[in-house]
Amino acid sequence: MQFLKLLLGFAPWLAFLFIAHGSLFRLKVGLIVALLLSIVMGLMKLHRGVILWVGLVFFSVSTLAVVWLENMWTMRHMGILANSAMALATWYTVAVKRPFTMDYARDNTPQALWSEPAFLRTNMIITSAWAACFTINAVLAWHKMSRHDLPDWGYEAISYTFMLLCALISTWYPAHLKRQRAASGSAR
Repeated sequence: MQFLKLLLGFAPWLAFLFIAHGSLFRLKVGLIVALLLSIVMGLMKLHRGVILWVGLVFFSVSTLAVVWLENMWTMRHMGILANSAMALATWYTVAVKRPFTMDYARDNTPQALWSEPAFLRTNMIITSAWAACFTINAVLAWHKMSRHDLPDWGYEAISYTFMLLCALISTWYPAHLKRQRAASGSAR
């Protein structure tokens, strides 16, 4: 279930990722769908924190630049811009010690544990993994645009692999720590 919640949290970005490639029309549709999803999910409180705000800003500005202004530079650099926006926002939450994953982890964690150092450390590790993933994907997008050493599917396979690994870490690591706590508690 937590994996599905994770996917839901990234729904606008995932919709954009799957819709917005192959043609200018698909890019425009992807941006509009992602913007609308960001707005609706924010209003319904399904989406929150830095992921909500970076999505709203990114998809608003990008929709304006691509759909209305048809700015070619923005269109050409969309992969770099999207991944860089996520990387910068995510690294920022790590730097200020308010990892974005805490906004979602609190849904599954008793309030008594929210101020525990282990809770912050766990979220710092998971958020750092996501920040590294977004950074790697920004570099991959730049490399694909400027060097194109691999076929498109090669870049996408690497990018999706990193995202899947982060999703798995995000669900496995907290469950692993919970099992460790339970085992050490029953050993006493």
